[in-house]
Formats: sequence, structure tokens, C-alpha cells
Amino acid sequence: MVIPSGVVVLTDRRLPARPLVEVVAAAVRGGAAWVVLRERDLGYAERYALAAELRAVVPPGRLVVAGPDPLGGDAVHLSRTDPVPPDAGIVGRSCHGAPRLSTEDYVTLSPVYPTATKPGYGPALGPARAAELAGDVPWLALGGIDSPARVAECRSAGAAGVAVLGAVMRAADPESVTRELAAATEVRA
Repeated sequence: MVIPSGVVVLTDRRLPARPLVEVVAAAVRGGAAWVVLRERDLGYAERYALAAELRAVVPPGRLVVAGPDPLGGDAVHLSRTDPVPPDAGIVGRSCHGAPRLSTEDYVTLSPVYPTATKPGYGPALGPARAAELAGDVPWLALGGIDSPARVAECRSAGAAGVAVLGAVMRAADPESVTRELAAATEVRA
């Protein structure tokens, strides 16, 4: 099974200066391998429609929906308390301590660095501590991933990839920012 890796872009429609779908399309052109649709505050019909729009610009099978309903797709990313849906396909879970997988395929560990998206959230784990917490569990580094150097540090520590929100969503040129981050994912542990 292929799990999210490389640069994984998380959405936040409130941050970009352009429409969200345009920003995601630019990030994909820049090398985003996966996209996680967050936007959990939207009603079901709006989220379902947004998922369909995003699937049109994201590589097939590479859209992950935050929450227990894949909205017509086959991948979900769950909070600590979300139930695992039946027949969900790829399942990820957000963790802030040592993950214990049951039916999940991967976890995000956060915050790895201090983050402008959630000021005061932490303390920051750092890549080495995140790797220690993850153990043998496939993991994505999340939080404060805003430079190629940080991407490389996380990959060197063993992260399968990095989950990025603010650096891409706030970027004047999300395609080039994503391209720079994606180039740094080539560092191997």
C-alpha cells in the first residue's frame, strides 16, 4: 500500500489570497504528492463539492479527507478521537505522542517546529524526538515546516514526508514554494 509521503499539503481556505483550488493546483504542479482536505467546519454538501473540485487537480487517489468520511474517496486522516470508518482505504491519524497503530497506515507527529498557524502550540518536538516517538510507525512531520532545510532535517530523521499548511497556503507563489520543499524530500534517512 502506498501511504502519504513527500510533500503533503494540508488545506485551509482562509489563508490564501487566491481560491483554494487554484492554490492546491499550483502546489501539485510544484510537486505536492498528496493533499489533505481539512475544512471540517463546512457542511457536508460543501465539503463533498470541494472534495470533488480538489480531486480534479490532485493526482488520482492522492486526496486524503480529514475526518471519518472520505467524501466519495478512499483515504481519511483522523484526529485522536475520530472513529475508523469501515472500508476507508488509507487511514492516517494525528498524534502528539507515541503512536500506536491499529488499523491506521501512518501518523502525523506535531508540532515538529514552532508553527505560525497555531502559535503557542507545542512544545515543538524537533525531528529527532518525533522519530523517537514514531519508532517503526510510518510518519509525517507536521508543524513549522517552512524551509527546505527543515524538510531535509525531518527526512534525515526518518519521516516519510512532511505535512505543510502555512508555508504553501500563505505563499504568493505556492508552486515555487512547494517545488523547493519537494526538492528537499529527496534526502534519505
